[in-house]
This record gives sequence, C-alpha cells and structure tokens, in this order.
Amino acid sequence: MRQHTFGQRKEALLFILPLALFLGVFVLTPVAGTIIGGMFRDTTFLKKEFIFLDNYRTLFADAAFRQSFRFTLLFVAVSVPLELALGTVFALLVNQPPVRFRTALRVSVLIPWAIPAAISGRIWELIYNYNFGLANYLLSALGIRSEPVNWLGNDMSAFFSLVAADAWKTTPFMAIILLAGLQAIPTELYQQAEIDGAGFLKRFIRVTLPILKPVMVVALVFRTIDAIRIFDIVYVITHGGPGGSTSSLSLYAYKYFLAGDFGYGSAVSFILFLTALGLSLIYINLGAFRKEFRKELP
Repeated sequence: MRQHTFGQRKEALLFILPLALFLGVFVLTPVAGTIIGGMFRDTTFLKKEFIFLDNYRTLFADAAFRQSFRFTLLFVAVSVPLELALGTVFALLVNQPPVRFRTALRVSVLIPWAIPAAISGRIWELIYNYNFGLANYLLSALGIRSEPVNWLGNDMSAFFSLVAADAWKTTPFMAIILLAGLQAIPTELYQQAEIDGAGFLKRFIRVTLPILKPVMVVALVFRTIDAIRIFDIVYVITHGGPGGSTSSLSLYAYKYFLAGDFGYGSAVSFILFLTALGLSLIYINLGAFRKEFRKELP
C-alpha cells in the first residue's frame, strides 16, 4: 500500500514539475532578485553599495510610504467586496433561465473589462472633469446641484472616484468567474429546494453560497492581488493626488524607479509582494482549501 501511495505521489510530482520550473524561473527568481536588490543602495551614477536593511528602515519611517500603504489597503478593503457583491448580482441575473437578448447582455457585461485600463482611466478622468465632465453635467441636469463638484480635489471624493472607476472596470471579471461557478451547480438542487418550499433568498443562502464559496475565494484572490497592484487608473485619473492621498504602493515604487533609485524601489516592491501574499494566504485559509486537499490525499 505504501509503495502504491509513493508511486501515486511520484506521478503527481512529475505532473507538477513543469509548473514548478515555470514558477521558479519566472516568479521566484524575480522575487529573489527584488529581495536582494532591496538590500543595496542602487542609484543612478553612484556606486552600488550593500546596506542590508537600511532601505526598509527608511521606508517605514517615510510618511509618504505609510500613506501609500494605507491607501492601498483601504482601496482593497472597499473595492474588492463591492466588486464581489456587484459581480454576484450580475452573475445571478445572467444565469437566469433563457431570456431574450441574454447573449447580448453577457457580451455587454464584458465590455468594461475588455477596455484597457489606461483608456478606462482616461474615460473616467473626463467624466470627473470639473469644467465639462459628465458627472457634473448630470448633477446639474437633474437639478441635484447647481455648482460643479471637484471630484478629484479632496481626499474622500478622489478615493471614492477611483473606487467607482475600478468597480466599473473589474466587476465583469468577478461576474464571469462567478457565472462559471453558478453554471456548474446542478439544477436538480434548486428544483428540490423549490419543492421543499424554499424561496429565492433561502435557495441562495442554503444552496448557491455553500457550493459557490470556493469559486468566490478564487475570484477574491485574483481581484485582491490585482487591486493591491493598482497603478494605471490611479496614474491616469489622480496621479496620486491630491497631496499624495491616493498614491498606491505601485505608483510609489514607480516614482523611485523612474528617479533611478532602484534599491529603494525594490524594497517597496517587496513589501507589495508580501502584502499580496499575506492576503492571498488568508483567503485560502478562509476557503478551507487545506481541509479539502487533505480529504483528497490517499
């Protein structure tokens, strides 16, 4: 029995070897290079010098870094749950029994996701424009407000403006992943629940959510990693303003790389990597994937 188990595991290792090599070359090697790079004073036109953890000490003492870190975590905490909720609603609507124009509806849901992030950011920048933006035009046309709103002029409105732009862009990603999970749920379960007298809400809580939970965790992991790395929309819409209040970690690191301070930029990038890794592990634990894997092991 032990030999059979060892043979099964050896065969499994052979299957994952190509993936392990790919991850080692294209993921772990750059990460290791970033870790090592963060231990050097590596600036343009100056001699490269090993300084161990000095970059990180400077980093955590930097108020601008702490602000970028707070903004990134707050952005993830607000935007990702919002996109999960909206994506679930859209997925449920599209997954309803065949209705007219359902194919067109599915395609239209994908349009924002298909638009490049830089172009999407430019669209929303024009929407928020103080002088001729669509947002202020609608407020004026509906009689809600006569004076234009400076959407990007203060910390709070700029933050939620970015959240709205990101939700519009990436909610379709959540919807498509969740729709795939919904379509994998056997219709017999819903029919049996309906026979038992369960309404829509009860069917959603008792049938849909438990089965959809692993899919939701996968969607959350992908979206959280993407939200932590947010750069394009921030760079195009707010440029990190006003006063650095919407500067993300990616934008903060980019500014140092652009200035030629590669050691400090590498240190910021490594902190960004650790943040994404930590949140991903939390999601995986919440999804109880370890327990499921242990059940499947011989």
